[in-house]
Amino acid sequence: MADKRKPLYHFWTPNTWYLWLFLGLLRLSFLLPYRVRLRFFKSVGRLLHRFDIKRRATARRNIELCFPELTPDERDALVLAHYEAIGASMMELGLARWASREKIAAMSRIDGAEHLTTALQQGEAVILLTGHFTSLELSGRIMQHICPRIDAVFQQHPNEFLIEILRTTRERMAENTIASSDVRGMVRSLRSGAALWFAPDQSVRSKQSVLITFFGEPAMTNTATTKLAKLGKAIAIPWFVCRLPEGGYLMTILPPMENFPSDDPVEDTKRYVAILEEQIRRCPEQYMWTYRKFKGRPEPLPDVYANLDELK
Repeated sequence: MADKRKPLYHFWTPNTWYLWLFLGLLRLSFLLPYRVRLRFFKSVGRLLHRFDIKRRATARRNIELCFPELTPDERDALVLAHYEAIGASMMELGLARWASREKIAAMSRIDGAEHLTTALQQGEAVILLTGHFTSLELSGRIMQHICPRIDAVFQQHPNEFLIEILRTTRERMAENTIASSDVRGMVRSLRSGAALWFAPDQSVRSKQSVLITFFGEPAMTNTATTKLAKLGKAIAIPWFVCRLPEGGYLMTILPPMENFPSDDPVEDTKRYVAILEEQIRRCPEQYMWTYRKFKGRPEPLPDVYANLDELK
């Protein structure tokens, strides 16, 4: 079935005016220099930290579980830094949507590009395996400098307008955007020669999800990457983008995962999670801690989000 898309003007209704206002202000902010915009949107993130009570509590619980070695003050500082990163991601949505290729290239550095270019030259089908960092939307625009064909997977969301904003933004670098539920579409993409941008780190309850420790804490984890790689006859190349303290971005492309896909999806996924954890430790404030990573766990594991009042 064809994917039914609606043009953005279709969403011009009173209940979406706040998003239109945000887009307008975001576009106007491009009259300012990059560093000024970055400081401004980080301050927006600090303001959000003050009022976003429920998601702030979720971030505090996640960081408490994943970094038990930190003191309470250090955890609070990391949560605040995370909200600054969320603010920066708002600015980067605008960069991903409107900035020129030349501008993106000027503020980016790529390490390990040879791992991807060699695989593509050899005719390999490639899964670009990453995770949900706050620089996610901009990362695709950086990747397009060395990857001629990219298809991007996206998560469905109840807000259709928000999804369409994100899809049209990703289409600045992707030939196609594919819903995460459309496995056939992903396989077709890989077999057509496009590299598939895929981030399977968010917890899901499905037949292909199992408990795998994430920073030592069990989390329901999607093991479907192995099946996808087998169906698409693809290799998996991990890659991540880190926002640098002095401004600009570093994209790190790692070598293809060895012996992947194997006959053991759980072991494959454990290796991916280990790589993800290593990259998170490089810039922990930039991972998406407001997402409920440990939801949906079976009994007797406790619901770690059941009582967040003490963290609000």
